Amino acid sequence: MNHDVGRATERVARQSYGKLIAFLAARSGDVPAAEDALSEALATALNVWPERGIPDNPEAWLLVAARRNLYGAARHASVKAAARDTIALAFEEAEERMNAGGPTFPDERLKLLFTCTHPAIDQSVHTPLMLQTVLGIDARTISQAFIVSPETMSQRLVRAKTKIREAHIPFIVPDRSVLPERLTSVLSAIYAAYGLGWDGLDGGDGKRSSLADEAIWLGRALLATMPQEPEAMGLLSLMLYCEARRAARRDADGHYVPLDGQNTTRWNAIMIAEADGLLQQAGAFDRFGPFQCQAAIQSVHTERRHSGMTDWAALATLYDALVLMKPTVGARVSQAAVIGRAQGAAAGLHHLNQMAERDIVSYQPYWAVRAHLLVEAGEAESAVMAYRTAIGLSDSSAIRKFLQERLDTVLADRS
Repeated sequence: MNHDVGRATERVARQSYGKLIAFLAARSGDVPAAEDALSEALATALNVWPERGIPDNPEAWLLVAARRNLYGAARHASVKAAARDTIALAFEEAEERMNAGGPTFPDERLKLLFTCTHPAIDQSVHTPLMLQTVLGIDARTISQAFIVSPETMSQRLVRAKTKIREAHIPFIVPDRSVLPERLTSVLSAIYAAYGLGWDGLDGGDGKRSSLADEAIWLGRALLATMPQEPEAMGLLSLMLYCEARRAARRDADGHYVPLDGQNTTRWNAIMIAEADGLLQQAGAFDRFGPFQCQAAIQSVHTERRHSGMTDWAALATLYDALVLMKPTVGARVSQAAVIGRAQGAAAGLHHLNQMAERDIVSYQPYWAVRAHLLVEAGEAESAVMAYRTAIGLSDSSAIRKFLQERLDTVLADRS
């Protein structure tokens, strides 16, 4: 296969998957059928493009091919003629707009996002469903993030997509009167996508790191839909604070650099200024929520650009608030790390020791934080075991190397 064709197809699939699925599914009401139609179109592209050349507009080519696949499947299935006619008309109008030189087709990912988080769908699958349908993440990767088997995750996703089709869940952004009650799931799904992109950058995974950009786009689209919602502002602010540090997360040799060791001159001042403005705007509503709290935590870290120091006491106070609002495993581990800096390693370890074994046994950040605090507390032997566990649980080669270097230092000091 021509290498350029393969790269072009992969790029379009990665950048446009959610946009294409959203458009196809919104008109057919059938997410699995839309996914099958697009997969078939991508396979056709890999066969046709090497001979005919890459189209000027690969995204539009895929949409037309997928539309034909979807309509063909509908024609051979037991569906009402009226439904087939509706699908055909919608795609013909889209194709006419493309041929007329107008915009290829509307970006309806936000509609699909709200469909994935509809109250008729089990809440536990809201975020995984969004990750797969809107962003094209495979079930195996999603299962790792949610600590379940790939088979279990696949079954949950299939059931949810079937529910969308059979219950005729609409592909719409809901009426403003019900938007707030749907907001938590949508915010969580977008941030989960950003988290996978963030982890992908550490692992050098270009496909997953591009998810960060997609999540930020979704955050902006959501805020445009809900401009008076402070938690939407908080989420976008949080992602921008984190994204502003992208260039500083690796040194000149490509090695991982933790937050407190990063060169602040490499942080993106324009992104930080936008994040600051959003956080201040959200504060004016006097409705402080967990995403605003997490953004405020990142804001404290950015102050090191000016003072050269980190206010660990302020961070400890903010983490106290965050854990009260949203006591997730990640928040509690981060809280322990900050307490370890603010009040000493023993205090941080005390917080870690309160966590249930089932929550932390496979949670890599817990073991990395524990190892660091054990070193600070002078418990080198236990630190070695914790470092080895953290290294074994990490899927990032850059982080594994970083932790191995710290482990080697501990081992050298013991000898």
